[in-house]
Amino acid sequence: MKYIALACLIVLAACQQKQETTEHQHYFSFVIDTQLPGKPEAVYDKLTGDISPWWDHTFSGNPHQLYIEAKPGGGFYEIFDESGDGVRHAVVTGAQRGQMLRMEGPLGLAGHALSLVTTYHLSEANDSTQLKIEVHGAGEFEDEWPEIIENVWKHFIIEQFKPYWEEKHKTGMAQ
Repeated sequence: MKYIALACLIVLAACQQKQETTEHQHYFSFVIDTQLPGKPEAVYDKLTGDISPWWDHTFSGNPHQLYIEAKPGGGFYEIFDESGDGVRHAVVTGAQRGQMLRMEGPLGLAGHALSLVTTYHLSEANDSTQLKIEVHGAGEFEDEWPEIIENVWKHFIIEQFKPYWEEKHKTGMAQ
């Protein structure tokens, strides 16, 4: 009887600990959707590789290189200087040119126990490209961070990339 009571106490403590853990888990998600002129492959090529012409938030302020290596296991890198010092903001977990790019990492929130999964979905829409950015976050963050993170992504895609891409496309330099 003593062992049954002890086992019940252990199970009860584990249930309480599990309940406390799940109450403190945080997660969020959002989607940004926009239409861009041109073919998905051309848009994808400007969303990856050297992104310094349109990505304007960095740790270093003026990186030597800023690029997304669009292949599984590749990275989103900010290289600070010629010596190679820098940071990997995310790792590429999926890449299909003209269709999808998926990255996992904290991006600009390195140092926090926060995981972000960011997926670019590209699809052809007549003579344009439908670009949908899906972001899922979980882990350690303040209550206001999801809204801030969403606004920063809107800044990158709607305010920075879209005008950059439209200008390149208009002048024929999008290829």
